[in-house]
Amino acid sequence: MAENTNPTAAATQDVTVIAEKRTTPNPAANERNDPKPTSLKRIMFPLTTISFLLSFPILFCVVWLLYVRQCNCEHLLPLSRLQHGVVFGLILLFVVSNGVVLLRSRFLMLGLIVVMVPLIVILTIGLALVGAYTIESRMIPGSPSWLKMMVNNDNNWNNIETCIYNIRTCQDLAVQSFMIQSYDFSMTKLSPIELGCCIPPTICDMEYLNATYWIKKSEVYDDLDGPYDIDCDLWQNNDTKLCYDCYACRKGFIDTLRQKWYKLGVFLVVTSILLIVSHLLLFVASMQQESYYAS
Repeated sequence: MAENTNPTAAATQDVTVIAEKRTTPNPAANERNDPKPTSLKRIMFPLTTISFLLSFPILFCVVWLLYVRQCNCEHLLPLSRLQHGVVFGLILLFVVSNGVVLLRSRFLMLGLIVVMVPLIVILTIGLALVGAYTIESRMIPGSPSWLKMMVNNDNNWNNIETCIYNIRTCQDLAVQSFMIQSYDFSMTKLSPIELGCCIPPTICDMEYLNATYWIKKSEVYDDLDGPYDIDCDLWQNNDTKLCYDCYACRKGFIDTLRQKWYKLGVFLVVTSILLIVSHLLLFVASMQQESYYAS
């Protein structure tokens, strides 16, 4: 005999099953209905790409530092150690930055700390090289304060002065401008060393004969104001003297070195700030993504 079925019980069971299906959470459906995961993914991809692409200029800077030619007589100052140190630091930063981007899901907080340490160090060095602060940056080679301190040291300057003479900077200028008249020479573009070491300061108002021979006027320069007063008396037409002992010559040598290290400082500051912002945004987006899926 067939078993008796209870239509009421069967209907109740069907209603319960349907209700369970309706109330059971479906992660895939929730993810499709909730726009937050999609927006997070849209944010994560460009942040990851930007953080990755920002590291490539670091490699170009490393190549530039390895192959850039040293300025005249730059080897007399201990700047090669700074150059090698910056190269090592940038290579380390490139590896760490990309490693944090690739492994951020495993070591989120640790990765942020690891990448921020070299970035802050690079930023500090860059700010010193551009002269953002003066007193503390004397301890960092290549900074304006450090360069002034080293060049104003008479022992260092004696070697630099001899080097400038030996590389024939002023002698070559004299040969090149031998047939140039006074007006044309005033329009000639000179390097900082040529302007400071090979000719007298403009404030001295001497009469031009050629690039390295100037006639002092009869007026006394005691009435002149400014840092070049003494330079007017220090100038000599002797090609072994010229203005090598002048303050202007030291300043010209400092300006020559600064052109290189200032460019490096600007690059370090800009790159480190961009990478800091990029990694912070990537960290915040990753934290939001983890907190969403954990809830």
